[in-house]
Amino acid sequence: MSATFETDVAVVGTGPAGASAAALLAREGVNVLLINRYGWTAPTPRAHITNQRTMEVLRDLGKEEEAGFYGTSNDLMGENTICASLAGEEFGRINTWGTDVRRRADYDECSPTSMCDIPQNFLEPLLVKSAALDKAKVRFDTEYVSHIQDADGVDVVMRDRLTGEDISVRAKYLIGADGANSKVTEDIALPMEGQMGKSGSINLLFEADLSKFVAHRPSVLYWVIQPGSDIGGLGIGVVRMVRPWNKWLAIWGYDVEQGPPELTDEFATSIIHKLIGDDSIDVKLEGYNTWTVNDMYATTLQKGRVFSTGDAIHRHPPTNGLGSNTSIQDSFNLAWKIAMVLKGQADPSLLETYTTERAPIASQIVKRAKKSLGDFPPIAMALGLPKAKSIDEMYANMAARKDSTPEAEAQRTALRGAIAGTDYVYNAHGVEMNQRYDSSAIVADGSPDETFADEELYHQASSRPGAPLPHAWVFRRDGSRISTKDLCGNGGFSLITGLGGEAWHDAAKAAEQSLGVPVKVSVIGPGTELEDHYGHWANVREITDSGALLVRPDFHIGYRVSNLPNDPASDLTQALSQILGRA
Repeated sequence: MSATFETDVAVVGTGPAGASAAALLAREGVNVLLINRYGWTAPTPRAHITNQRTMEVLRDLGKEEEAGFYGTSNDLMGENTICASLAGEEFGRINTWGTDVRRRADYDECSPTSMCDIPQNFLEPLLVKSAALDKAKVRFDTEYVSHIQDADGVDVVMRDRLTGEDISVRAKYLIGADGANSKVTEDIALPMEGQMGKSGSINLLFEADLSKFVAHRPSVLYWVIQPGSDIGGLGIGVVRMVRPWNKWLAIWGYDVEQGPPELTDEFATSIIHKLIGDDSIDVKLEGYNTWTVNDMYATTLQKGRVFSTGDAIHRHPPTNGLGSNTSIQDSFNLAWKIAMVLKGQADPSLLETYTTERAPIASQIVKRAKKSLGDFPPIAMALGLPKAKSIDEMYANMAARKDSTPEAEAQRTALRGAIAGTDYVYNAHGVEMNQRYDSSAIVADGSPDETFADEELYHQASSRPGAPLPHAWVFRRDGSRISTKDLCGNGGFSLITGLGGEAWHDAAKAAEQSLGVPVKVSVIGPGTELEDHYGHWANVREITDSGALLVRPDFHIGYRVSNLPNDPASDLTQALSQILGRA
């Protein structure tokens, strides 16, 4: 074994969770070792939907513009289509990812960012590069073997897969971001709920110019219903856009009880041509693999100095596009806490709030993704497929909706309702943006719990402690606009107040002098550096001009006070001390 290499944090896995954790930590000057057992980042598209919350994290890292360069814009994502094949009959569509004109404003008003579609094989290198440029050490062909932790750190054994040599690493903390089969999570025996391997899928990556079938209805997903296909009697497949409109991922199912079929180029190409509905299309097959749909999450996310994040703690169907988004947001929650503990600004007890705050999110998104699977069978039922006793009867039932009869009209009504019923699969904006934290790192203000009209479907702005800071555009003196979210983040605490709240400047200085933690103060109001010309900030802040919102580095509100208190310096220092576990 080689001599021991020392680092602050060792991160296992360069997927969205691990790479973002390394990038966020390295930005704060933390010494990071990031490893991947393979020779490079993800070779295939894998995860892709990138929601606004995740784009805010990338924006905070200074990577939003680069992500937009590699991603497909939101306006090309939303014509979600259900059809017999790309070239064949269309059964219906639903606008997705906020592209419906009735939902567009919901998305625009809640964030300075727009969601997009970034294949994972483009996103991972972006994050790894960010980490490396901020001096993280990155090693490929290096796998995690084992670890032993003590009161002061973690001894990690890694293996160089090129030489076979074991490497000894001494880290203060270890983050396991090593995917759904996480060895780190297994080694610390995190309690899990759910089931692995519930159903099987086949990914078929290919190139083909399909513009004539899809450019007029641009979308990320095209659902193909083909009764009588080779797999499963009733075949429902997906053609997923990777790059418009010439790179694709076809997704097909198989029976996990019977095991995956033998995959050959001929078999793969035949499935692709069936989904396209035109055998004359030239297809360049790039590869294929099988995977299983899981339904499992951890109820505890850490043990001592070892943390698990990403797919290691939440494993679920790809419905709702929550996987990589939640993974990156796990790291956004954890990284600032580790950084402040390492700098001596926070007590190690702060790290316990990682589980308190993120475990409920892991449970929520796994359950939502599982629930969304149940939104698809009504489409098949409306088409009359389950009750058919033969393939011919399936086709006849599907065609019956075109008749001029009361029964056919009822079928058409049922089909439209079934397709509309998938709204929660694609437009669950609340699931993406309404995350609330309740822990010792949040200073409760005694306000009543929020009530939601629909917590999953619609975003709801709130300044209640534990909620993400509401977004509003405010204006600098030169006329340029800036989001309230851009007044915060970058690894530090921020405080937003208004006219009459100037005393918060001195309060922030006093808190920094006492705790050694800087607090950036922004005053919004007429005649100040920042003005609320539209009044949008005043409408969502839920405090008076002299009140204040203390915002954590992850954009969540840690402390709220409606009016300027008698002793703002004492109150702010006490609140910040509680958040940092130093009270």
